[in-house]
Formats: sequence, C-alpha cells, structure tokens
Amino acid sequence: MRPTRRQVVAAAASLPLAAAAAPAAVAGQSAGGRSRTLFIAGDSTAAQKYADAAPETGWGTALPFFLDKRLRVANHAVNGRSSKSFVDEGRLEALLARIVPGDLLLVQFGHNDAKSADPARYTEPWSTYQAHLRRYVEGARERGARPVLATSVERRRFDAQGTAVPTHGDYPAAMRALAAEEGTALLDVQALSIARWQELGPEGTKAYFNWTPEEQDNTHFNPPGAIAVARMAAEALLNAGVLPPRDVRRLEDEIPESWITWPTAD
Repeated sequence: MRPTRRQVVAAAASLPLAAAAAPAAVAGQSAGGRSRTLFIAGDSTAAQKYADAAPETGWGTALPFFLDKRLRVANHAVNGRSSKSFVDEGRLEALLARIVPGDLLLVQFGHNDAKSADPARYTEPWSTYQAHLRRYVEGARERGARPVLATSVERRRFDAQGTAVPTHGDYPAAMRALAAEEGTALLDVQALSIARWQELGPEGTKAYFNWTPEEQDNTHFNPPGAIAVARMAAEALLNAGVLPPRDVRRLEDEIPESWITWPTAD
C-alpha cells in the first residue's frame, strides 16, 4: 500500500536537519529567489516520447505533475543512452552549461551501461560506471547545483513462482556505493519499483508497461506506469530530504492519463 501524503511528510520531517536542507535552495527557489530547475539526465525509461512512439511514456514526462510549479523540470534523458554515451555525445556538457546555483541534477543510468557488446555504451559497474557518474556529480557541484543519483527503474521480469526478479546486476549496488562515498542524495528507484512490481504481480504489471501480446515490452512504460514511477521519484525526493514538503504535490491524487501528451518531433 502506498503511504499517505501525511505519512510521507512526517517521514521527511523526521530526517536530520543536515539531510533535509538542500544547499543554497529552499521552497523551490534558489538563494537569489528565482525558480529552480530540476534537470534529468537519463535513458529511454525517463525520456520525453513523441507522437510516433505513443503510448510509450517516460517517467520524466510525468514528474512535473508531482512537483510545485516553481520547480521546473528540464528532461534531457534520451533513448538508448548510457552514462558513457551521454557524456561522449556532449550531452552532459550541454546540460551543465544551462545549470546555475540552486538547480538539481537527477541522474539515472544503468539500462544501457550493461550492454557489453556495445563499446560505445558499455561501462563496468565498479570502475567506468562509477567514474562516469562522478562526472555528473562533480559537474553539478562545480556549478553550485545539487546532484541526485537514482538507481535504474526495474524491468518487468518474474520467475516461475511469480517473484519479481532484478535485472540490473551490480549497477544499482555500484551507484549506492558511489552515493555513500560522495555524500550524494540517492533515490533507490530500483528497490522501490521492484517492490511495487512484486505487489502487482506478473499480470498486474502489464497495465504499467508498454506491453501488448505482440510487442511484450517489459522495459518501457505506458502513461499509468510512467505516472507510477514519477510518483515514486517524487516521494523519494521528499523522503531523502532533497525537496521540502511544499515542493511536492498530489502524492495521493489520481493523475489522469489525459495529462500525458506526445508532441510531434521536429
């Protein structure tokens, strides 16, 4: 059962003050009083989708529904990217050029880092994966922004007994270790999502993924799935002390699927 907003807020209020305070920013504004921006660096599970991909939906598209309007979301996640290829293509550099003090950089990679047959994307969990993630963390901090690491949302995979099976190998553990080493906020979306998939079961989870008998996509989301994962991320941002309670909203509300849109690609 999902916790109520009152329970979530109470949990956040019980955090130590040092954990609950975001550097140079409170109540959705920077130290200078302007609106902040939450940047997302990630892969297809978070990315904005276009009309030709509907109903596939990235959770980053739904995240603004759960955040105060003063906290803007700039979704730079791109299909097929890993922590390495995102850097190599100049996407991190372009993103960091837009970041200013008080902003947030939420980083979720891992799905494509594991593709060992593709040297353009592959990273090894305990070496090159962590090394690339450090570039995001250090880049944000150098610009007075706050980095936030998010473990990869889980795929839909169950064993013969109906138990949800993790699919990301050592990548979530490597990110957790790096977050602890760097003192970086961590959203453990992998743990939250696999627990939710276990609750829903093999059949129930089909309603959250871009799954049809013909396609059987067990990685990407439809609107209900994207909304569910975005809600997890928003609750995790609150519980980790990254955002104060007044920066989140609608944690208990049903979000209409009609709020999801797929713009036409340029």
